[in-house]
Amino acid sequence: MYAIVKTGGKQYKAAKDDILIVDKISGEPGVALELSEVLAVVDGDSTTVGAPFVAGASVKAEIVRQAKTKKINAFNYKAKKNERKRWGHRQEMTHVRVTSVEKGS
Repeated sequence: MYAIVKTGGKQYKAAKDDILIVDKISGEPGVALELSEVLAVVDGDSTTVGAPFVAGASVKAEIVRQAKTKKINAFNYKAKKNERKRWGHRQEMTHVRVTSVEKGS
């Protein structure tokens, strides 16, 4: 059984014991959380699709660790203007382990 979950404006396929890397969710490692924005639940042959969310369905998970992604380097350059700007960014991410998928109604 697995579910399609929405968090941080993105959608993820979540099954039991999966580790998802999602946009930052505040909390310390080991903290349990519940993702209630479930878009679909697939259990064998039966599929439940929400409009927009499945009523009563939820995904229980726990935070494994807080981390940052690989650095993105960028460089802005304008020819003949002596204008150069170098910058970078590291997005904060949360590693989450799915503990259970609740089917709902």
